[in-house]
Amino acid sequence: MEIQTNIVQSKLNAGFFFLCLGILISLITSVVSFLNLVFETLNKRFPDVLNSSYQYGYSTYEYEGIRMALATLIIFFPVFIVISYFWNKFISRGLGRIEEVIKKWLVYIILFLSSLVIVIDLVTLVKYFISGEITTRFILKATVALLVALFVGINYVFMLQGRNRVFGFSVGRWGTIKASILVILAIWFSFSVMGSPAKQRMFRLDDRRVGDLQNMQYQIINYWQQKEKLPKALTDLSNPITGYSLPVPPMFEKGEKYEYTVKSPLTFELCATFDLPIPKGWREYGGGGIIPTSRIAYEKDVSMTSYPYSVPGGINESWDHQAGQTCFERTIDKDIYPPYKKQ
Repeated sequence: MEIQTNIVQSKLNAGFFFLCLGILISLITSVVSFLNLVFETLNKRFPDVLNSSYQYGYSTYEYEGIRMALATLIIFFPVFIVISYFWNKFISRGLGRIEEVIKKWLVYIILFLSSLVIVIDLVTLVKYFISGEITTRFILKATVALLVALFVGINYVFMLQGRNRVFGFSVGRWGTIKASILVILAIWFSFSVMGSPAKQRMFRLDDRRVGDLQNMQYQIINYWQQKEKLPKALTDLSNPITGYSLPVPPMFEKGEKYEYTVKSPLTFELCATFDLPIPKGWREYGGGGIIPTSRIAYEKDVSMTSYPYSVPGGINESWDHQAGQTCFERTIDKDIYPPYKKQ
């Protein structure tokens, strides 16, 4: 009977194996997404003018790195906590010889991979610092990377040493508390820089309004070039033959409308009501990131209100606006937009 018991204890529990695999995947993913979230947010909070152009307008591309890291962290970190709970519960019941070996291998692999990620991050940080990155941003990134390395390392080193409690908490619970505090702070910091989902939606609605005004401006100029007079109303631009129809304001069901006024034979005014002031500032166009992804801004991803000049540092403020109704006065230059020749 004793021999049979030893044989049973020597067998590997499939549930424990997949718990170990789940911890490994969810922890490494959480660490990488946490670092990406903090570093991308720091890049936006402390933009480097050496690697930026000053732009007006909203860009869906601008916060893509933060959004992806935030979404990954919000999903994978709770998964890691849940798996860790069942993993610690399994360990508390006692492990067989094979399971004990797998546990040690798991801890060593976690320490190795976490250390590898941190070392790569620090090397990249130093590289950007040597190339002239902002000192404040470098110090904050390096501090975060070292804190993550310290927290992950201490927690799993304690497990290797067989320590069960730290400051009155179990090792697993103590690690979860520390990690949760860091994650909550990182999420709060990212939203404070990026803005809430509601604010992001308002930016996108304003960007839609600017796009509509640009569309109508082009049609008005084209109308003048064909007829050498400005349309009396926006409805004159609609043309069933060409298929052009006026853009509809995003909140037209609530009474929103675009306004058009003829000021002189060559001057007109377009008005719209915006939710927020136009975002403006230094916008990085690549580099400075940690665990970098391929990030090449294509022109269509950047709002036309913020269309950058070919030389970094150029600005386009022709659609600058505040919250509320804003009007844009335009005067047609005959030399730039000559009338079409009659055949």
